[in-house]
Amino acid sequence: VQLQASGGGLVQTGGSLRLSCAASGRALANYCMGWFRRAPGKEREFVAGICRAADYAAYADSVKGRFTLSRDNAKNTVYLQMNSLKPEDTAVYYCAASLALWIPMRDVEYGYWGQGTQVTVSS
Repeated sequence: VQLQASGGGLVQTGGSLRLSCAASGRALANYCMGWFRRAPGKEREFVAGICRAADYAAYADSVKGRFTLSRDNAKNTVYLQMNSLKPEDTAVYYCAASLALWIPMRDVEYGYWGQGTQVTVSS
């Protein structure tokens, strides 16, 4: 499966962005999907994940209540709605796909990655 992430940009503190991850080659319904981010000078970290059932998503504590992950299997796309953005959310965001049976939170469990999209939150 090939993944294409988009939707990043520059936004002020408190603003919102919606990231999209479009898949081609295979149906997204077969995969658990995750979003990770890497801030300058930091390691890549798990942000959110959702599996095939789509009725449960897991979130990092730092984004709970602000970010919402959803998937539209008919459009072969997952979305990360990011609200109440903070400067510490500034990072390159990556979407990834995994054949795991439940939501993986470690990046090594994802076999397919998109190219990343930059999110910058100004203070």
